[in-house]
Amino acid sequence: MTDQGIISRINELKKSLNAVILVHNYQIGEVQEVADLLGDSLGLSRKAAGTDAEVIVFCGVHFMAETAAILAPEKMVLIPDPEAGCPMADMINADQLRAVKAEHPGAVVVAYVNSTAAVKAETDICCTSANAAAVVESIPRDREIIFVPDQYLGSYVMRTTGRKLILYPGYCPVHRKLMPEAIEEQKRLHPEALVMVHPECTPEVIDLADEVLSTSGMEQLASRSNREEFIVGTEVDMVTRLQRDNPEKRFYPASDLVVCPNMKKITLEKVLWSMEEKKYEVIVPEDIRQKALRAVNAMVRIGE
Repeated sequence: MTDQGIISRINELKKSLNAVILVHNYQIGEVQEVADLLGDSLGLSRKAAGTDAEVIVFCGVHFMAETAAILAPEKMVLIPDPEAGCPMADMINADQLRAVKAEHPGAVVVAYVNSTAAVKAETDICCTSANAAAVVESIPRDREIIFVPDQYLGSYVMRTTGRKLILYPGYCPVHRKLMPEAIEEQKRLHPEALVMVHPECTPEVIDLADEVLSTSGMEQLASRSNREEFIVGTEVDMVTRLQRDNPEKRFYPASDLVVCPNMKKITLEKVLWSMEEKKYEVIVPEDIRQKALRAVNAMVRIGE
């Protein structure tokens, strides 16, 4: 079957299943093309929860599908490849977080949404890369704060807020591949370009950026800025998204090494098979879902 034949069949199944297809910005271009909603993980889940769709097909990694299941328990949530995981999310489990909490009794736990449902359930409040500083600032200054799992996002929040955080030593292996030398080389090649990087990058890379932004922040800046060239310091297929939405501008990946192999596990064929066979369903146990939902809702009350 050709790609166009697969897309036609996917569109037929969307109608018959009353499904919505969520696609993360880091997915390959052809998967982005079948998206009903394209964006970052939490934003996609929240939008999907508000639709009348009965089935959510999440083209992303496993914790993202879990987040959709937390927010929309009445819907069937499918992930086209169950092996599409997140190494950073897997760097901490619920037992490990409980051990850290035992060492710091009374501390407030802030968890990046790039974490498992079980970790969210052990958390007081979640955050995104866009609102992490606001979430931390909402916590009384006399309280200790444990920040999991991303030490680099946490260190950036410490820099921007002046707050001291107890950082868990997790990180995104993909963003860790982005070296300062790559940024410097791209700046030499494109001296007029604005450099925007994700806060999951190392402090040395952040020091070289003009803007430090979540993927949704990059999308917003690219559309409103009068700059014509951008160096994009995050997963390479964010460039695919930005270039399609802003064809009159030019976007350059900061490094071709910044590729998430887990995001690339999902293909058009796997989306089709998942919908045809109604697999693989992501189910979060209700006791964990309720606790995790409290942490997500606590964040939403702070704002995005």
